[in-house]
Amino acid sequence: MSADALRFDINLSILFTELPLLERPAAAAAAGFTGIELWWPFEGPTPADSELDALARAIRDAGVDLVGLNFDAGHMPGGDRGLLSRPSESARFRANIDVATGFAESLGCRALNALYGNREDGVDPRAQDELALENLAAAAAAADRIGAIVLIEALNTPENPRYPLVTAAGAVAVADKVNAETGLGNATFLCDLYHLARNGEDLPAVIDTYADRFGHVQIADTPGRGQPGTGELDFEDLFRRLVAAGYTGRVGLEYKPVGASADSFGWLPRALRGTKGGAG
Repeated sequence: MSADALRFDINLSILFTELPLLERPAAAAAAGFTGIELWWPFEGPTPADSELDALARAIRDAGVDLVGLNFDAGHMPGGDRGLLSRPSESARFRANIDVATGFAESLGCRALNALYGNREDGVDPRAQDELALENLAAAAAAADRIGAIVLIEALNTPENPRYPLVTAAGAVAVADKVNAETGLGNATFLCDLYHLARNGEDLPAVIDTYADRFGHVQIADTPGRGQPGTGELDFEDLFRRLVAAGYTGRVGLEYKPVGASADSFGWLPRALRGTKGGAG
């Protein structure tokens, strides 16, 4: 695959889940990866310092870099897909902002993903969008204080029917509104090729149109969300297009492994799993 000019990392909230959380950074390192990312890995928005310290220690001891972190997005297995646009959960998101950015800063992480949140019954969508802008502006300001970006992600409708950001254009438009509100310019697009493919978007066109707005890229094959080679996507072509478009950020592996996690990386030569070209 045309991956040699790209930098890959591994999402430990979906890979190596057969292991306890604190053992996953070492497993990622043993598989040859030097960068990891995580969904918010704690039960609530403000975990005890001991929980934060234990995870930070496991990451440092493994010798891997935390390169991406989600703000608290609620109970993901239960269907939550973010809090920041939901009046019933806005206070929880606000409580998490400083905790998440503080944890990220302690580990040198400079990318934070803010999932938008599902539509709520009985709430005007315009009111949710106004609340989202307010909360995203607060998150962007906190991220800016540590030199970080905020990622805005589109998800796929079949798996996330109440999530309103389902196109690249829609997510980029939200990032533009946040940047206009704050003047900081640190709200960017998280281009998850799996979600966009499930929504029927033209992936080459997305890359050609928006590559300069990508703050991060994530991948999984479609339709099953397994590793590359288990589905329909032409990753050789997609990687080549990312490089040709000038994308220099990271590509996060966010797939559900077909088989054991450790056996799901055969498509990516070990020499390409470590950091290339520095952090960031």
